[in-house]
Amino acid sequence: MSIRESCSVCTSAFDVQFRYQMEEQEGGFAFFCSQKCLEISQKRATTGAVCGACSKRFAVSLAAQLVYVKGKRHYACSTECRAQIQREADGLTLGEMCQQPQAPASVPSVRVDAPAAVPTLASPSAVSPAARPAAKSGVVVPVMQPRQRADASAPSETPRVLAVFNHKGGTGKTTSAVSVAAGLALAGNRVLLVDTDAQGNVAVSLGASSERSLYHVLVMGLSIQQAVKPVRENLDLLPSNETLAAAELYLAGRQNRDRVLRDRLHAATSSYDYVVIDCSPSLSLMNQNALVFADSVLVPVACDYLSLVGVRQVIKTIKNVNSLLHHPVQIWGVLPTFFDARAKICHEAVQTLKEHFGDRCLPPVRAAIKVKEAPAQGQTIFEYAAGMSAADDYMTVVKRLCASRERAKNVPLAEKPQQAAAAL
Repeated sequence: MSIRESCSVCTSAFDVQFRYQMEEQEGGFAFFCSQKCLEISQKRATTGAVCGACSKRFAVSLAAQLVYVKGKRHYACSTECRAQIQREADGLTLGEMCQQPQAPASVPSVRVDAPAAVPTLASPSAVSPAARPAAKSGVVVPVMQPRQRADASAPSETPRVLAVFNHKGGTGKTTSAVSVAAGLALAGNRVLLVDTDAQGNVAVSLGASSERSLYHVLVMGLSIQQAVKPVRENLDLLPSNETLAAAELYLAGRQNRDRVLRDRLHAATSSYDYVVIDCSPSLSLMNQNALVFADSVLVPVACDYLSLVGVRQVIKTIKNVNSLLHHPVQIWGVLPTFFDARAKICHEAVQTLKEHFGDRCLPPVRAAIKVKEAPAQGQTIFEYAAGMSAADDYMTVVKRLCASRERAKNVPLAEKPQQAAAAL
């Protein structure tokens, strides 16, 4: 799927088809319809370029001050800044970043004569949790984004990020994401519902429409405050549509491509109690971003044999996120859906999930025609069929989610990494 944009030089409209035609610059993105317009942009930039390492504005006079890394143009005001840009380009994944050797204790982490904006190596205790998902004892992670407030890591101010995820389609992911988010909002929590599926079914289920979507936040650099849409009391929506499919191409060309979603949304989500992410049924790069952003996963599983087989792939993916991307996400709960008490296979499926997951297997959501009718009316299950069995079942999930968050607040911060590891 092509992206329709206007050239930043000649203003003509064109379809972005090549990587060189889209370039991230200070304050947003620039687009070039041809190589000629790209060259004109380069010449203009020589009158006042911004260093990609120290953010200092300077006039480009040497060829060595123009640096291309993986098709992206950078400017370096000095040899040191050029080396810094190239070092950052080598860290493509979180796993590779964690292989950086620890700096000696006698060496200061910030040079006295270096501008404040230069990314430097810092000790794990000085870096916010968002900047060091893989931080461990003896491991130093480069600071790749602005630091958060000193109190941003406080459990009471950190939102719980729940990804509703399953590789298999037809398990009730979108229905579960919408219902859980709506239930949390009804309970008085501030909730952000993020749709990372290009089908855009979350907005349809809530009867909402918006010109701005997750694509604009990821690719166009739009702030989350400008893209979210209030859809219910205490419930905000960051919608998606078919344009999100083009964002996969953008993510593939980015450094640290597995954490772009987290970097874009982390700072703005501090005003919420919960962030619920509806994931697409695929092994996509967007789903990797969602799992790296999340701290826990809810896995809806339809009560049939094929869905049980698909749970194995979910477990494998989450373990890979822990071991390869060094992000401690865990399965918070497995939710049996479409449960029919008259069918033997449904009872067998729930029993199998209980044997494998124990207390993490939640009470099943009973099948009801009202669940399928609610999206057609643009309403949640609590609005369309309050008091029905499915509404009660989803509210049970909400209560357990709220209770688990309250318990987590009472756990000493030093014990949380061990608990997360033990959960998997």
